[in-house]
Parts: sequence; C-alpha cells; structure tokens
Amino acid sequence: MENPQHTVTLRFLAEPSDVNFGGKVHGGAVMKWIDQAGFTCAANWSGQYCVTVYVGGIRFYKPISIGDLVEISASIIYTGNTSMHISIHVFAGSPRQREKEKTTHCIMVFAAIDEHGKTVPIPKWVPQTDHDKSMEDYAHRLMDLRKTIEDEMKPYL
Repeated sequence: MENPQHTVTLRFLAEPSDVNFGGKVHGGAVMKWIDQAGFTCAANWSGQYCVTVYVGGIRFYKPISIGDLVEISASIIYTGNTSMHISIHVFAGSPRQREKEKTTHCIMVFAAIDEHGKTVPIPKWVPQTDHDKSMEDYAHRLMDLRKTIEDEMKPYL
C-alpha cells in the first residue's frame, strides 16, 4: 500500500432514525459511528482487515440533534507491531454554519488481522509534528492507565 493516510474524516447528517427518547441522537448511534471511523482509519493505515480491541475514555460532551452535520475524525496516534491507537473526535452542528462543536471523544485500539484471524504486522507511524508527538505521549500514558485498570479488574472477571 502506497502512502497510507493517518487521519480519516467521515461526514453525514444525523437522521431521525438515530433519535433517542429525549429527542437527541442516541449514544449507541454515536458509538457505532465512532467504531466505523476508527475501523476505516485502521484499515486504511494497515491495508488489512482490522478488529476493535479496546474503546476507552468515551466522553459525551454535548448532544447531537437530528439534522446536524456530524464530522468524525479518526487519527492514528501510536502504532505497535500489529495494533493501532486511534484518537476519535466527534463534532456536530447545523449544516448552515461552518463552526461545529465537539460532542464526543475517545481512544480506540484496533489490531490488523489476516484471513485466519491472526494478527499481522502493520506500517510504523512516526510522529512528524509537535502535536503528533504530544498525541503519541498521550497514547503511552493511556496504555499505562489501561494496564492499571486491567490489573484492578482481574479479580472480578
């Protein structure tokens, strides 16, 4: 695969079928869109089929209204040998206005797999800018936190 992109952006209008009982977009619909954007970013980067390994720190800041233009940005922030950490930001707002508000953020980890379900190596992502380096550091801090959380949860699994 030549020159894979480390960022993918999906845009679409929130539809009436996405509504919850409160009249806003259902959180489950947003989570589905996040997974689709993360998968697209991971598959594009790796050139492989990818599976979700982890979704963490999902934070809903603001509701999304029916008819809003939704923009989901998924960016590689760290790569291991077979896995990719992806930062996801969701923005939404009126399609009549340029400015969109951040509604949701989370981190996802995807693994690239072959047709037998075995993990396969992926291209290394190398941070280029100060922002990229900051995001890679963020991914490392989150990996440390995730290890602590997993250790804490072991007795209850």
